[in-house]
Amino acid sequence: MTGAPLQEAPGARLADAVRTVARVRGRGRRRSVLVASALAVCVAAVFALSLSVGDMVMPLGTVVETLLGGGDGGSQFVVLELRLPRALLAILVGTGFGLSGAVFQTLLRNPLASPDVIGISAGASAVAVTAALLFQVSGLALSASALVGAIGAGGAIYLLAWRQGVAGQRLVLIGVGLGTGLTSVVWYVMARSDTADAQAAFLWLTGSLNGRSWKQVWPLLAALAVLAPLTVLAARALRPLQLGDDTAAGLGARVEPSRLALLGCATALAGVATAAAGPVGFVAFVSAPIARRLVPGRGAALPHAALTGALLVLVADFAAQHMLLSVQLPVGVVTSLIGAPYLLLLLARANRVGAGG
Repeated sequence: MTGAPLQEAPGARLADAVRTVARVRGRGRRRSVLVASALAVCVAAVFALSLSVGDMVMPLGTVVETLLGGGDGGSQFVVLELRLPRALLAILVGTGFGLSGAVFQTLLRNPLASPDVIGISAGASAVAVTAALLFQVSGLALSASALVGAIGAGGAIYLLAWRQGVAGQRLVLIGVGLGTGLTSVVWYVMARSDTADAQAAFLWLTGSLNGRSWKQVWPLLAALAVLAPLTVLAARALRPLQLGDDTAAGLGARVEPSRLALLGCATALAGVATAAAGPVGFVAFVSAPIARRLVPGRGAALPHAALTGALLVLVADFAAQHMLLSVQLPVGVVTSLIGAPYLLLLLARANRVGAGG
C-alpha cells in the first residue's frame, strides 16, 4: 500500500517541473509579443506625428486622407514628397542599425561590439568621403561606395582577427584599431579638400536625414527586404554559438560558416544604413541592450532591437527637426546625446567589476 505513492512521486515531480517550465516560457512569449506590440505602436505614433508636425501643421485626418490619394496639391507635396520619405527612411535606417548591433553584440558577446565602435562605419565613411572629395562622386554611386567601404572594413577585420577561428575579444580590439586608422584617413582627406566640400562631408559624417528623398528610400528598402530575412535565418545559430565554439560544434552547429554568415549580414546591414543616411552614431550601440532589458531571457531579441532602433531614429529625427526653431540638426547629433552617456555608464560599470582595465 505504501509502495504506490513512492513510485508515483518522481513522475508527479517531473510533471510539475514540465508545467512550471511551460508556464515560464509562456510568460516569456507573452511578454515578448506585448513588448513588440508596444514598440510597434510607439513607432506608428511617432511616424504619424512626424507626418503631421512641421512648418505646416496638418490634422491627422488630413494626413491619412493624403496618404490614401486625397488632399490638395500642397498637402500631397508636403506629406508625400517631404515628410513621408524622411520618416520612412528613419524607420529603415533604425531597423538596419538595430539589427546589425544586436547580431554583433550577441555573436561576439561584447556590449562594445557595434558597427560604429569596431570600425565598420569608419570603413564606410573613409571610402565615401574619399570618393566624394577626391573623385567628386555623388548620389547612388556615393551610397554604393559607403557600402563597399563597410563590407571591405568588415572583411579586413575578420581576416586580421583570424587565428584558426575568430575570438570575439580579438575581433573587437582589431576593429577598434582599424577604425581609428580609417578615421584618420577621413580627417586627412577632409583637411586637404576645399572648405565647402569638407563641410558637406562633415555633415554626412554626423549622420543626417536632412534633404533625403525617395532616391534613398527605395534602395534601402530593397536591401533590407533581402538582408533582414537572411539575418533571421542565420540567427538560428546564435544560441549555440553563444555557448562557445566547442559546445556549439558538439551541438552540431557549423561554427565558422555560421559566424561568417552572421558577421556578413550584420556588416551589410550597417553598410546599407550608413549608405542611406551616413554613420548615425550609437543607434546600433544602444538598441540591442535596450531591447534585451525589455525582454530579458530572449537572446538576441532581433525583432525588438529592430523596432527599438526604428523608434530611436524616429524620435531623434523629430527632435532634431523641432528642438531648435531656427535650424534643423543632423539626427546623429541627437543620437550621440543619447548614446554617449550610455557608453560612459557602460565603461563605469565595467571598471567597478574589474573588467574595464
